Amino acid sequence: GGQEFFLPALNPREIWEESGRWAVMGDNMFRLKDRKGADLCLGMTHEEVFTSIARHEIRSYKQLPQVWYQIQLKFRDEQRPKSGLLRVRQFIMKDAYSFDVDQAGLDRAFENQREAYKRIFDRCGLKYVIVEASSGAMGGSASNEFMVRTDAGEDMIATCDKCDYAANLEKAQSRLPEIKDGIGLDAPVEFPTPGVRTIEDLTTFPGGAPADQQIKTLVYMATGDGEGSQFVLALLRGDHQLHETKLSDALAGAEMRPAQAEEIRGLLNAGAGSLGGVGAKARAREMGREIRILADLALKGRRNMTTGANKDEHHLRGVNLSRDIPVDQWVDLRTVTSGEGCPQCTEGVLEIAKSLEVGHIFKLGTKYSEAMGARVLTQDGKEVPVVMGSYGIGVERIMASAIELHHDEDGIIWPKAIAPFDCVVTITNMKQDELKEAGEKLYKALQLRGLDVLLDDRDERAGVKFKDADLIGIPYRITIGKKIADGMVELFERSTKKTEEVKLADVVERVQKLALAGL
Repeated sequence: GGQEFFLPALNPREIWEESGRWAVMGDNMFRLKDRKGADLCLGMTHEEVFTSIARHEIRSYKQLPQVWYQIQLKFRDEQRPKSGLLRVRQFIMKDAYSFDVDQAGLDRAFENQREAYKRIFDRCGLKYVIVEASSGAMGGSASNEFMVRTDAGEDMIATCDKCDYAANLEKAQSRLPEIKDGIGLDAPVEFPTPGVRTIEDLTTFPGGAPADQQIKTLVYMATGDGEGSQFVLALLRGDHQLHETKLSDALAGAEMRPAQAEEIRGLLNAGAGSLGGVGAKARAREMGREIRILADLALKGRRNMTTGANKDEHHLRGVNLSRDIPVDQWVDLRTVTSGEGCPQCTEGVLEIAKSLEVGHIFKLGTKYSEAMGARVLTQDGKEVPVVMGSYGIGVERIMASAIELHHDEDGIIWPKAIAPFDCVVTITNMKQDELKEAGEKLYKALQLRGLDVLLDDRDERAGVKFKDADLIGIPYRITIGKKIADGMVELFERSTKKTEEVKLADVVERVQKLALAGL
């Protein structure tokens, strides 16, 4: 269990600066000032606020473990709000936070939350996949997302057709065929490449190279917390595509953007089609700048490669990565594609599918407690930072996912656990007192059994009422019609579209059993 909170959506700048996320969140955060000029923000999430409370309230290991949670509005200044309930600027989230004295405690809390989420989503009728995911600006050591496969989704996931490997595309890796390069040259050799602007151009240029023997060079501007801007070179195999989230993660969640043409020219004195890592650091220093080079793991150990010479319309052949380019960090940067080998098993291949995130759980570790001074005394009297986890569910996304998965040409088919009503009592003709009286009496009897019931006593034709009930997706419809004279009503099940006649005296018991079955 956990303790429920309801914390302010309006947060002071100071606690976000303590965590280091005031700058990192960038334009995604709604920012404002009060009448005295103090900076405030609308909470995107509540790690900072909960950590601030914890540092004042939790002093000893004897008070741990703890789980605190709330169901509260969140605000994010999305660049492109879209898709109804899926990507909006204001949304409802269930966010929970665990506090433990050590990593073992966090591991237990994380697993408990993971199992609880599985039970929640199972009960909500969602078919989901648990995938490895990027922690992004949240930080921490690991995270899992609960993803629902749907064409309406905005995320892409990679799953193996043979084993249980599953990952968000921003985290996914794959098993690539080994490429054996020739010994190559003793040093890179420059050659002119007039008119070559792209990887594809060089594949058809006389004396050029296939895409998988080229080095793609991308220039980004990264903004860290209080460190100013920094140029970053991202190197990939010519036939591979960069996943920007992977690059951001490698830069500790820094905000980043592609460098502009004039910035690239001022950095390397060349245009985008002739860039490369060979001599890039020295060239940047000549221009009074520093540059950081990150290379994708698929390039590690590669020899005899071709890349831009940092000189317009010139390239270098015979490049040996380990010899010729001073890589600062080797990291997975590329986007995996369908049909590539599974990194977990030897036989499987990856399939890429659209999906919708409904839950995300994080092992935050001591990222926030270290930064904000949330510390406790251990049994040995040693002061240590609290070890934290964070766990979120998008409440409205559960609704959106359920609708995507459970609907037909007539409307929504709500899973029983999240349906707005258990049943609807439909009176076919409000002008007949016998029907009206029977319907109202049945409505009250169902309510006394603890069921959520809708009474459709509108002065409308029966067909209109039936269509509306189907559209709304109420699991069961009890129709009070002319057969009431024989003590009978019709019971319609929305999910199967089956209708049966039931005795009026038995229908309350029957509907109660149906509504509660499987919950």
